[in-house]
Amino acid sequence: MNYVSVKNLSHAYKEHEALKGIDFSVLKGEIFGFLGPNGSGKTTLFRILATVFGASSGEVEIDGKSLTGQFALVREKMGVVFQSPGLDGKLTVYENLKYHALFYGFRGARLQARCEEMLKQVGLWDRRKDIVEKLSGGLKRRVELAKGLLNKPGLLLLDEPSTGLDPGARIDLWNYLKKIQREEGVTVLVTTHLMDEAEHCDRIAIMNKGHLVKLDSPQNLKAEIGKDILIIKSKNPESLAEKVRGKLNIAASILDGLVMIEHAQGAQFVPQLVETFPGQIESVIFRKPTLEDVFVHHTGHQFWSETNAGEKS
Repeated sequence: MNYVSVKNLSHAYKEHEALKGIDFSVLKGEIFGFLGPNGSGKTTLFRILATVFGASSGEVEIDGKSLTGQFALVREKMGVVFQSPGLDGKLTVYENLKYHALFYGFRGARLQARCEEMLKQVGLWDRRKDIVEKLSGGLKRRVELAKGLLNKPGLLLLDEPSTGLDPGARIDLWNYLKKIQREEGVTVLVTTHLMDEAEHCDRIAIMNKGHLVKLDSPQNLKAEIGKDILIIKSKNPESLAEKVRGKLNIAASILDGLVMIEHAQGAQFVPQLVETFPGQIESVIFRKPTLEDVFVHHTGHQFWSETNAGEKS
């Protein structure tokens, strides 16, 4: 059952098209990720789904309700955790939740019970009297999660949730997201530029320059390449790539000054490659495909490149 449905969604900032006819759907109870570099459009998409602003055109339905005509009803069952912290550092952990709960109509004993329940869920009940600005990045992120889940949302949106977290805190975050998915059936939408973070998602949508390039599970996306990856260092990579294409009839591309080749039997191919081009190869790295390779395969350029460096959309 589709919980989120997006059809032909587009958005422009003056003359800049941030989204260009996006189509996708998210299943109920799914952890769904948007993977892309700065400038790919994932932040704009997140803000539209979070009802921060409306799209230029297209349709969005969440739990069968239109984001255009019924956004107030959608907001009631939505939790949002933005990339930028939304906590008051001068207040305690409990006070941050309390004042947020008031916006959802919680009062009296019901408010106290819900704040206690959420702080216990994220392991912060014993820290409820701590001033937020004195907490670590990981603990602050837990407070953000507790706020986002106060209203028992069916949909939780997280924008770059691992920003500022150390490796241990990131593991804790993803363990908790999978817990609420498993035990409460919450649908989770995540934007990220981190490959290892995207691996935690049930499915990911790869985005590039306003387009949705590919959508599938991380495992299927990597398996689709079906070839080993060879990364070759050479003093003259452009010349070597041209010779590989001409002499061996194998596609070769240049990425960050290195020659990249996809080959079905990479390990067996390395000796032939070195023998064919003696003295022209300094080193060869052989590995299985990663999500970054999937991005390169479908876009023709690196995940981080000069064309999108510094942009955010």
